[in-house]
Amino acid sequence: MTAMAQDETAKDFNTFTLYVENDMLHRTDSLYTSGLKLSWISPDLMDYRENSRLPEWSYPLIKRLPLVNKPGLQYSVSMSLGQNIYTPEDTESSDLVKDDRPYAGILYYAIGFHSKSSRQMDSLEFLLGIVGPHSYAEETQEKVHELSNNNILNGWDNQLKDEPVLGVFYDRKWKLRQSKIDGGFGYDLIPHMGAGLGNALIYAHAGAGLRFGWNLPNDFGTFTIRPGSDTNAAIDETDPRFFRRDQRFGIHVFAAVGGSWILRNIFLDGNTFRDSHSVDKEPFVGNCMVGAGLMLSRFKMSFAHVYQTKEFKTQKNEHSFTAITLSFSY
Repeated sequence: MTAMAQDETAKDFNTFTLYVENDMLHRTDSLYTSGLKLSWISPDLMDYRENSRLPEWSYPLIKRLPLVNKPGLQYSVSMSLGQNIYTPEDTESSDLVKDDRPYAGILYYAIGFHSKSSRQMDSLEFLLGIVGPHSYAEETQEKVHELSNNNILNGWDNQLKDEPVLGVFYDRKWKLRQSKIDGGFGYDLIPHMGAGLGNALIYAHAGAGLRFGWNLPNDFGTFTIRPGSDTNAAIDETDPRFFRRDQRFGIHVFAAVGGSWILRNIFLDGNTFRDSHSVDKEPFVGNCMVGAGLMLSRFKMSFAHVYQTKEFKTQKNEHSFTAITLSFSY
């Protein structure tokens, strides 16, 4: 058994995670072309009142939330700020290409409430954001292209119009199979399922991930940018981040598959209350991910390749992008 640090627990540590997703390494610059999210996860709490960042008036409302107030479990709070960018496959035309996906971006803030045991994690996340010009997706992409000497995309005048977006999302993850968790070689199998409701997205999803490696992180896995995906905080002191300083190292590989059943996707269906460009979406979208992760002291890093099936009827090709996460617990 790997020796643990004596005076450090999961209840003492905040976790920051930076998510970066982009299709640049796949030599494309279209469809879901960029995602960026910064998240903070609180230390484990016995009660949400222990988190001083939440205003006093919010506690009675939080206690009424379903699914994340089960007695006897650990609680945590997450806060996230992010931006996603979507462009058509044809980025050279300045005219509206009716059978190609709309130009669109979203800028958002999300707050999540999490309830977990050593085997299961429930997350309920509330999202507030804006789609359209005031998501500043066009400006972000142009600045990145200027710095990388890439061509400027010509069709942003056709992007979706400004629309505030609200959403609530539920996600459950559980460890269906797990080897020993006190160091050495190990594996775990983590299924997940969930759903979302809002004017931007209405969907249900399910999937599973498998990890194998040395000094495997004792958390709920690595996910791409999506609501309820903040899972990088350690469950307890059996995580390598709490081993002795000279033993805080781990490496693992992972693979995951999943699918989403989609009733509404504003980035394909267009604006809710105003006329805008839209395309006929596919009702089911599948994805798979393969990658590798590294634990080094308080850092957890991962690099993954993500493959996604076609999202709309006239899409010419499936899509791939790179997903990078970097977490730090302190």
